[in-house]
Amino acid sequence: MTDDQKFEGRMNGEQNEPEKREKLLARLIYMILIAVMISLAQTVLTVATLVQFVVMLVNKGAPNENLSEFGTSLGIWIAKAARFQTAASEVKPWPWTELD
Repeated sequence: MTDDQKFEGRMNGEQNEPEKREKLLARLIYMILIAVMISLAQTVLTVATLVQFVVMLVNKGAPNENLSEFGTSLGIWIAKAARFQTAASEVKPWPWTELD
């Protein structure tokens, strides 16, 4: 295979074995970090849920708007993280990309 053919193969998305392994190793590291972050996010969601319930008890059923918005953002982050973890997306969640 000539150098031109190798270059064309790389331009078409083909990678050699060492590049694929490096990419998979990097993905594994991100997946481990994100798994830890998802675990932390579940804890934060539990606390936010309890706080919101207490707020609603005190305010006769009215939720705290800021806490509701936070819950929405947390849900979006968890969804993005889950998509990356399951390889449904190559987009890493915050802090590597913007939180939508």
